[in-house]
Amino acid sequence: MELRVLQYFLAVAKEQNISAAAQSLHLTQPTLSRQLRELEEELGKELMIRGSRKITLTEDGMLLRKRAEEILELVDRTQQEIMRSDDAVSGDIYIGTGETDGVRQIARTANQLQEAYPGIRFHIVSGDAVDVCEQLDKGLLDFGVLLGDIDKTKYHYMELPMKDTWGVLMRRDSPLAQQNTVSPRDLWDKPLILSRQVDNKSGLYRWLRKEPSELRTVATYNLIYNASLMVDEGMGYAFTLDKLVNTTGSQLCFRPLHPKLELGMYLVWKKSQIFSKAAELFLQHLQEYPSASLS
Repeated sequence: MELRVLQYFLAVAKEQNISAAAQSLHLTQPTLSRQLRELEEELGKELMIRGSRKITLTEDGMLLRKRAEEILELVDRTQQEIMRSDDAVSGDIYIGTGETDGVRQIARTANQLQEAYPGIRFHIVSGDAVDVCEQLDKGLLDFGVLLGDIDKTKYHYMELPMKDTWGVLMRRDSPLAQQNTVSPRDLWDKPLILSRQVDNKSGLYRWLRKEPSELRTVATYNLIYNASLMVDEGMGYAFTLDKLVNTTGSQLCFRPLHPKLELGMYLVWKKSQIFSKAAELFLQHLQEYPSASLS
């Protein structure tokens, strides 16, 4: 399978029309059609359904589109890293992270590094732990920021000094808003909105002292902004981390848990990872932060 043919396939997937894709690629339509047929023959799968006016990808075609995008992105990144001059440190650093105020320290370090090396660019990719680990494993990220438990057999990691505090986001007119903290018993009969990672990452069920089946979970989320809208509409109480939602001037408020529940924070990377010079410098700068612990 040639990279050139993958580019052709992606062009057709984007345009949904062979004639339009051929024009954008500066190819004749018969040439492009032949390349696509040969690709399907090579894979032994039908990749697209050819309508009279529109091309529709099959299930195998959608899988190939996803993988082709990842492959070509890796190729492009590799070419850029190799072609850069040895005289000046520059390049792109890709960091995946969930929603956490700890990203401030990442941003602070990135800003300091860019002052010394203006040619370094940072790309922050948002997602939960599932998304971040998937992209790390595929080599699409240099680093990931994970909260709570991590697979220490799979990744090298640096324990960061910051910790996130769990609490509950609620409407100001809710009964619990009159309290300074929220206890497990307060929530046993309340409609809950939980992160999709709660069952294996946060320890919230242990804190609640209840089995999932004993709780009223009305919704789950992976980004807190959407959860905050559900809370705002009165759907329930959202478990989240402190400082993620600005409640100033809104009808929402945040109350920490009691007993207190915190999450440790880790910068992780694949054990087989080969860093660019830019990524190595970023890691070195982050290690200089007080209390950072490398493993």
